[in-house]
Amino acid sequence: MAEQLKSKRVEFRLGKQKEFIEQSKKELDLTWQGLAEIAKTSARNLNDWKNEKISMPLSAVENICKKRKSKIPENIILRDQYWYTEKAGSEGGKAVYAKYGAIGGDQNVRKEKWRQWWEKEGKLHPNNILTSLPFKKPRLSKELAEFVGILLGDGGISDRQITITLHRITDNEYSKFVRKMIERLFNIKIGEYCRKESLADNIVISRIGIVNFLEAIGLRRGNKVKHQVDVPQWIKGSNNFKVACLRGLIDTDGCVIIHKYKSKDKMYCYKKLSFTSRSFPLLNSVKNFLTELEIKCRITKDNYEVRVDTKKDIERYFEMIGSNNQKHLMRYRK
Repeated sequence: MAEQLKSKRVEFRLGKQKEFIEQSKKELDLTWQGLAEIAKTSARNLNDWKNEKISMPLSAVENICKKRKSKIPENIILRDQYWYTEKAGSEGGKAVYAKYGAIGGDQNVRKEKWRQWWEKEGKLHPNNILTSLPFKKPRLSKELAEFVGILLGDGGISDRQITITLHRITDNEYSKFVRKMIERLFNIKIGEYCRKESLADNIVISRIGIVNFLEAIGLRRGNKVKHQVDVPQWIKGSNNFKVACLRGLIDTDGCVIIHKYKSKDKMYCYKKLSFTSRSFPLLNSVKNFLTELEIKCRITKDNYEVRVDTKKDIERYFEMIGSNNQKHLMRYRK
């Protein structure tokens, strides 16, 4: 599932996005649902991409090209996720300047007025905005270790918030599970925000105190790829914590792959388990945890994925570690 690279959008030339998707479906000999699973989206969202209603995320283009064993298409432009808002803001600013001859008035005058107000009365009144909100500080436990795995997978930590991004449809039940887990751990009410431009929903924890607590137990705020994050040491020291953290990681940034191939006009199909990350320490920790649990796995040639290939090892994974994400359980049992 929030890193800077994953948030990039791909802008194709007119008609080329539709052509890319249709050619990919034909070349891979997949159904629309099958191609949607490769792109890690819904069939409905894939249809909107095909009709060029919305641009594709870079991660989806990379996943499809990886499956096709082809390069990223040429003559594309990479945009930030909300690039169009900057353009709209610029146009709005020009319109305001043309009408009034200034934008927002004199900043120096505003700052001076604010200082006068602050010295005279502002600092004398209590301000709830500046007060850290209370929360329960949880002990180190299996549930906290699983929550750490979820954060390392599909979460992000900023200066004031913790955000977990999950798919609105395929992760619907799992999202409820995560919200209840957070409420049990920290005894707080949390926010949830639907992103209109996509099928991704954000679970948001707005507590500076919790951000500080998570840093104290080994997590980092900011970009996970840039920091090359890893599993905290207190988790590595306990087999129970390792199992719980591994479950959280693969429930978010992992998937059950239905691998299909044709031989002598006969179609064969079997399952594999995959975990992807651009943080190499985290990828190696997942591989080490699985190996210690006697689950055979490998890091793929692109160095961004841990793969469990055999039926026996996948069965061992779900028997020993399991999953709280119904999406994974359904694909495994299918």
